[in-house]
Amino acid sequence: MADRTDVVAERFAGRTAIITGASRGIGLAIAERLVAEGAKVVITGRRADALDAAVAALGVADHAADTAHQDEVVAQTLDTFGSADLLVNNTGINPVYGPLMELDPDVARNVVEVNVLSALSWVQKTYRSWMSGHGGAVVNVASLSGIRPEPGIGMYGASKAMLMHLTKELAVELGPRVRVNAVAPAVVKTRFAAALYEGREDAVAAEYPLARLGAPDDIAGVVSFLLSVDAAWMTGRTLVVDGGLAATGGA
Repeated sequence: MADRTDVVAERFAGRTAIITGASRGIGLAIAERLVAEGAKVVITGRRADALDAAVAALGVADHAADTAHQDEVVAQTLDTFGSADLLVNNTGINPVYGPLMELDPDVARNVVEVNVLSALSWVQKTYRSWMSGHGGAVVNVASLSGIRPEPGIGMYGASKAMLMHLTKELAVELGPRVRVNAVAPAVVKTRFAAALYEGREDAVAAEYPLARLGAPDDIAGVVSFLLSVDAAWMTGRTLVVDGGLAATGGA
């Protein structure tokens, strides 16, 4: 029997993943995990400087600095690596913090555009170009705020709730050849989520049964599982990764 470490190291051998929003934080941790497990990885991000630094750290052979050019990214992925087997929709924005009654409708539209419609577009393009004929797996990165109210980030949470429902719809439409799942993290220590814990991390962490906030690697491991054959009979599911927070009530 093969050593378990060797099996994991080759988990994604011969497979190619596209990961959006992967220049830092959760996206970068996912990219690092998939590379370590044998995948060829293409990462995208909005800031070219951060993306270039991530590419250098990963040692990946290809990247795209502009997620608006999705067709170009998918085509380049196929030209370079010959497949687009895995897709992780990690790109997300939350440009404002405050009550919904003060939210600019144009900002709300932009949140939905980036957090939901962009994810749908990535799935459409990878499906039409590769997955429809060869199969594949998709993971959408949602949020616990899409399951339970989080005052101050209400529109972000609403967009993630929509993304989780979109995950179910896509799973039904694209099965059996393509699996579509999601993860819903609670607060993870990243620059993106800093406003939710900075200056009061101990108090925030005390609410979690596991007594700490999440780390990007905590999410990367679950995403890797959902993309792998270990989750071959799972689709349309959202796995909550929250240090036990939802178990304390309110979810």
